[in-house]
Amino acid sequence: MRAISGLWRWRHNPLCRTTDLAEAWVALMALVLIAVAAPVTGWLVGAAAQHSLQRSVREQQRTRHLVTATVVRDLGEVPRETDPDVSPARETHRRVLADWTAPDGSHRHGPALADLKSPRTGDRFRLWTDPQGRITTRPLDSPTATTHAVLAGTGAALLATGLVEAARRLTVWRMVRSRYAGWDQAWDRAGPDWGKAGTGS
Repeated sequence: MRAISGLWRWRHNPLCRTTDLAEAWVALMALVLIAVAAPVTGWLVGAAAQHSLQRSVREQQRTRHLVTATVVRDLGEVPRETDPDVSPARETHRRVLADWTAPDGSHRHGPALADLKSPRTGDRFRLWTDPQGRITTRPLDSPTATTHAVLAGTGAALLATGLVEAARRLTVWRMVRSRYAGWDQAWDRAGPDWGKAGTGS
């Protein structure tokens, strides 16, 4: 808003100083950058993030497999924050010792997280593994990747806007300080003779 208000100094005014005109130029440049450069920056960052994340989505969906495991025995409860991408209602709550067959055909045995409330020996559940059967997280889905990309682009646009406004404020602050310094020097020159007879005051 300060950048917009600075444009008011473009108006014709006999009291308009050179510094006022300079501040108006700074305000105009800041407004143009906020209106053009910030959205372009956000779009470029968002597009780059989307490209990278969608490539990760394709890679993860190609290399991660959902297999069926069989419970050997219950190992107890685990904290809920195991998988941040899973909603609280669907989080896995039990750790079990299980057997499963890897996508490459090898047999695996080890601890795993099961979405079973009361797992018993022989119960079956699904888990994500890599091609060698090692347990991994579920693959990133395309809508989630797009959401992250949009957030990245929005954040970049807001950051660019903040940087432009900060640069404008810093520039105006330096101009005001320079103006005050000029006034101080002029006052120092005129001060000793101020009000004396014969000085033309």
